[in-house]
Amino acid sequence: MEEKNLKTVMYVMIAVAVLLAGALAYIWWEKSSLVNELTIDKQELTQQMIDLQNDYASLSSDYESINSQLDSSREEVSQLIERIKKTDAANRSKMRQYEKELGTLRSIMRNYIVQIDSLNTLNKKLTADAAAARREAAESRRQSEELSKTVESLSGQVAAGSVIKARGLRMEAYNASDKPTDRSSRVVRLLANLSLVENDLAPKGPVRIYIRVKGPDGILLTNGTQRTFEVDGEPLICSASREVDYQGKELDVAIYLNDITGYVKGIYTLEAYTSQGKLGEAEMMLR
Repeated sequence: MEEKNLKTVMYVMIAVAVLLAGALAYIWWEKSSLVNELTIDKQELTQQMIDLQNDYASLSSDYESINSQLDSSREEVSQLIERIKKTDAANRSKMRQYEKELGTLRSIMRNYIVQIDSLNTLNKKLTADAAAARREAAESRRQSEELSKTVESLSGQVAAGSVIKARGLRMEAYNASDKPTDRSSRVVRLLANLSLVENDLAPKGPVRIYIRVKGPDGILLTNGTQRTFEVDGEPLICSASREVDYQGKELDVAIYLNDITGYVKGIYTLEAYTSQGKLGEAEMMLR
């Protein structure tokens, strides 16, 4: 009987041992499976971080402030990868923390992409606007230059058109009987005749006509009534002058030169002027 009890106890102990061995085997298998899963999760998380690191490396910007932020985020990714590698795969709390940090860094990267795209789009628009503004400015300068040239040309034409001109300039010699003569010994005075032509653009009002008469020797004939005038800034002495009222219509003008003695044979030259310029030139022969 006692022997039978011992056998029963032995069988029970063997059964318990078998059950314990099975339980231990199952626990070891579960732990091994869990460790494998955690190791795989760690590897996947590490790979995701490396992929994110590559994504950050591919980002570039023309803006210094964004580049500085990108460098800071790249450093965070590198440090996180190192921490993941050094952390035991079974440390679930750390792994969950790293996953959250991974999500945050991904979100930050998306914000960078949106910001860079927005700035690039704005920069392209500003560049296009600046180019358009430069073209418009260049066109405005061109039009302004053309307008200035046109105004200058028109001003020159108006200025040229406003100059008083003359025609029919001639000179005659008269004797003491106030009759025309060509004998030098009988001449007592000279008469210059001309006509100021019609010009609506010319200034209206008093105009002084100056004449310069040179003898055959080229010397200017003068008396006590001569005066000095300027043409283009050059001072000249006249033989005689006369002021007339010019109203833009054709006007005949006669100017006498008196009190000249000692006329000689030869060609006498007459030049007529206003302050605007020379009106013309004529010659007369005395014998």
